[in-house]
Amino acid sequence: MSEKKVAPWMKTALEFGPVLLFFIGYLKLKDEVFTIGGTEYGGFVVVTACFVPLLVICSGILWKLTGHLSKMQIATVVLVVVFGGLSVWFNDERFFKMKPTMIYLLFGGILGAGLLRGKSYLKVVMEEALAMEDAGWMILTRRLCVFFLVLAVANELIWRTQSEETWVYFKTFGLSAAMFLFFMAQTKVFQVHGIEEDKSEPKEG
Repeated sequence: MSEKKVAPWMKTALEFGPVLLFFIGYLKLKDEVFTIGGTEYGGFVVVTACFVPLLVICSGILWKLTGHLSKMQIATVVLVVVFGGLSVWFNDERFFKMKPTMIYLLFGGILGAGLLRGKSYLKVVMEEALAMEDAGWMILTRRLCVFFLVLAVANELIWRTQSEETWVYFKTFGLSAAMFLFFMAQTKVFQVHGIEEDKSEPKEG
């Protein structure tokens, strides 16, 4: 089923809104302690408890509006529910901090498994949005596979060695900036291996 058109601002708000609200909520509640059912919960866990259903709801709205969610989006929602749920259930923020590590290991592992079979699973996901030769897809897949593994290691190092606030900034802004810079650095691959769409097809009638 083809993806339905939706206003760009709406799509962006649904995709990044929950993350931004998590960041704002954390800054406001990071030093607070809440007693719920006789158990004390820190601000981080409380914000996580709000973030998980918010992400699920926004993803559901995005699916309803567009009729489509990418495999990466679905996997991200599942892992957020699992690790966010574990953090809330056990009242332990470490589970949620491990979530980006698991996401990047999963994505890197899937791309790596495809490479071992001589295939680019990245092409399967992105070929509708980007026309490129097979050689270009293989180069991009190898680089992205390594990049995901580097991000997994970086997340582990930061949440285990730095302050909680530093990790929140890293998760909210650092990971997104790193992804943006990575794809900007692939400009030459897109230029060399990109395929221009043929717009000279004769019109019917």
